[in-house]
Amino acid sequence: MIKVGIIDDEILARKVLEDYCAKIESFKVLLSTGNPLEFINFTQKNEVDLIFLDIKMPELNGMEILNSLIYPPKVILTTAYSEYALESYNYGVVDYLLKPIRIERFLKAINKVTASKIEPSIQHIESQELQIKHDGIPINISFKSILYIQSFGNYLKIFTDSRMYLISETLTNIIIVLSENFQRTHKSYIANLSRVAKATSNYLIINDKKVPVSPMYKIIVRNKIIALTK
Repeated sequence: MIKVGIIDDEILARKVLEDYCAKIESFKVLLSTGNPLEFINFTQKNEVDLIFLDIKMPELNGMEILNSLIYPPKVILTTAYSEYALESYNYGVVDYLLKPIRIERFLKAINKVTASKIEPSIQHIESQELQIKHDGIPINISFKSILYIQSFGNYLKIFTDSRMYLISETLTNIIIVLSENFQRTHKSYIANLSRVAKATSNYLIINDKKVPVSPMYKIIVRNKIIALTK
């Protein structure tokens, strides 16, 4: 059974996808919503294998939602705007459907999903260490010692309690292997939310350093910090 989520602020668009999914025996729609934050909160407690995700929505757009997910499921983007097609494939999406979505195009997209094995969403991380190579030497850094990570050209600066490490990697790739305490706060920053001493609407204070929070991540960061303090 493939567990499906539908996120689209257009009621009619959701209804079309719900009807199409109902025709597929192996599909079970767990959530259909026009509220991106409802979906993000849902995925924190429920496993979803595939999402149909609209790109243009209020509060958060599709790309911002993808950035907020630590372990994103398979994604089929849905939109009326073809100009996002190229950018969407940078996020590793399965397919890109233009509205109005025709049944034959829908079937072609889901065939791409079912042709490859869907792996369950990762719920727990066995390792509590980040494995990197620094100056060619393998190093293990405990998650709890990491304060924040900053993009620096083609490199990342990993700031820890003891020192800074410079590695050749991207924020998009590294956040996949981090624990759920880590959240992207800005196009150039990932923060360890369990190490936040103070939070404002524009930045986080971590070990007396200011980590910026951009508008697109503001709501996600706030909700995750609240969840961590409960």
